[in-house]
Amino acid sequence: MVDASIFNNDKSHLIIPPLSGFYDRVAQPLAWSIFRLAVGGMLVVEGWPKIMAPLAQVGFVEKLGFYPGWLWSPTLAIMQVFGGLLIALGLFTRPAALANGVMLAITIYFHLANPYGDAFLTQAGIDALKAGSDFFTPQAAARLADGGHTFLHLVQSKAELASLFWTGGAFLFAAFGGGYFSLDRVLFKKQF
Repeated sequence: MVDASIFNNDKSHLIIPPLSGFYDRVAQPLAWSIFRLAVGGMLVVEGWPKIMAPLAQVGFVEKLGFYPGWLWSPTLAIMQVFGGLLIALGLFTRPAALANGVMLAITIYFHLANPYGDAFLTQAGIDALKAGSDFFTPQAAARLADGGHTFLHLVQSKAELASLFWTGGAFLFAAFGGGYFSLDRVLFKKQF
């Protein structure tokens, strides 16, 4: 059995006992709700372009082994946008978070299995860059001086870390529910 005492704000468990009420009534409810809004909101923002072009991800989902792509591409879009809204509102939080957590875990796998590569430019591109081509802004020339090696590794790292963070957040809500200010708690007086 897991001891959930880490969430216990009983005065006898705190180094600064007078903070017990603050943790119970302010800090934990606000932190939980703000993080729920961030996770749900991120899913909505990331899913919105997919809703606008529901079949744009057909090749992507089929590359991951989800056939038929014409079914899974819009499903992914709907799951992100409407699941994100449900998480943000704290309504049916656990099922929406579990579905999105699984989807985000697949995203981590995708980023690890399909890295961006070691170079952005071919040797001809590097030569054009060094020659002072008008095709590159000064900022682009600085970022691509090594052919884009550093830039692509930075993008790869950010994709992996962002996916890991949001996956963890989704699974956290799948495990613990919408929390203090969730519609699950307000409407149903229970959590899923």
